[in-house]
Amino acid sequence: MMSKRVLIVDDAAFMRMMIKNILTEGGYEIVGEAENGIDAAKLYKELKPDLVMMDITMPEMDGIDAVKKIIEIDKDAKIVMCSAMGQQAMVLDAIQAGAKDFVVKPFKPDRVLEAVSRVLKS
Repeated sequence: MMSKRVLIVDDAAFMRMMIKNILTEGGYEIVGEAENGIDAAKLYKELKPDLVMMDITMPEMDGIDAVKKIIEIDKDAKIVMCSAMGQQAMVLDAIQAGAKDFVVKPFKPDRVLEAVSRVLKS
């Protein structure tokens, strides 16, 4: 079976590394990384990943606007939001914009993998 391809979007390199490690160990292939929403949309178009892990708060273009952009490119895009504690309102905005699920920092690997596999199946 082909491993599913994931694009990771977070402005903090160490967060991208953490997500990358969790997903790689879970058998996923990381096809790209972006540090803001503008690059995320560009890379989505180029790479057509199976799933996007999207941070909410980023410079230049935040995760909510990035979700809207990506949904414009592909209405069936599968996006999982990564949020910090206390960002519930923003998470809801992202879900309304088209994100499918969310995980909360600090990440619990099994919760991340569970959300990713559930969204990919949907």
